Amino acid sequence: MNPSVESFFDDVTSTFTHVVYESPGSPAIIIDPVLDYDPKSGRTRPISADAAIEFVRANDLKVDWILETHAHADHLSSAQYLKDRLGGRTAIGEHIRAVQSVFRDIFNLGADFPVDGSQFDRLLADGDEIRAGNLVCRAMAVPGHTPACMAYAIGDAIFLGDTMFMPDVGTARCDFPGGDAATLYQSIRKILAHEPQTRLYLCHDYPTSGRSASAFTTIADQRADNIHIRDGVTEAQFVAMRSARDAKLQMPVLILPAIQVNIRAGHLPAPDSNGVSYLRIPINML
Repeated sequence: MNPSVESFFDDVTSTFTHVVYESPGSPAIIIDPVLDYDPKSGRTRPISADAAIEFVRANDLKVDWILETHAHADHLSSAQYLKDRLGGRTAIGEHIRAVQSVFRDIFNLGADFPVDGSQFDRLLADGDEIRAGNLVCRAMAVPGHTPACMAYAIGDAIFLGDTMFMPDVGTARCDFPGGDAATLYQSIRKILAHEPQTRLYLCHDYPTSGRSASAFTTIADQRADNIHIRDGVTEAQFVAMRSARDAKLQMPVLILPAIQVNIRAGHLPAPDSNGVSYLRIPINML
């Protein structure tokens, strides 16, 4: 069963949220939902999430799953906001436990913070399958950007997370904890071994040359034109390029608030005695 996909683009974080479904009235999957966050005020707003909710309700969809491709460093997840309003279960790759362990130490969250992935309803291993009606979603471990990255194959579509972007933008950085350029190369080659016409849905797009943001590309386009990893680029060439490029990149604007929320499956930190949630800002750690 090949899915229908409705994609919502958040201009501030250049992030796509995908609603994946069979037809109006069917079960659905939401992938990589965004919670809007203003770093100047510390205020969250559900603008992006509400757009997805409006579409789900207008098409009488039943949300079975809310999937994360990884613990994002560039936007906060609205998974819990959506779950509270639409139902469904949250899931992410099983290696989120390693990411939680690293960032528990970075943010000094203490021994009470669980690093077993229990904040999510399900942890997925490579090859695991979940269903939403007639749609079958197969989890594909694609580490490299982070150790916990998952892509999701549904019919003739693969939801890439941060492995690749549009061909004129290239590939994901590999300098976060647990990232590795050689591993990312192998993960991407695994994806590119699928049929040429396979739709590849992106988590982000950073349009160049005045074009508008695009939610998807194809295997054929990536193999022919990706500026970092088209056919003919060797692993050694890719690692050299990625290492040199990553050494010049700044940290994402929202990495500190985003990671703290996203390793909690979209939950905000527990409120203090005054009822307010607080985020930690480690000094000189990253």
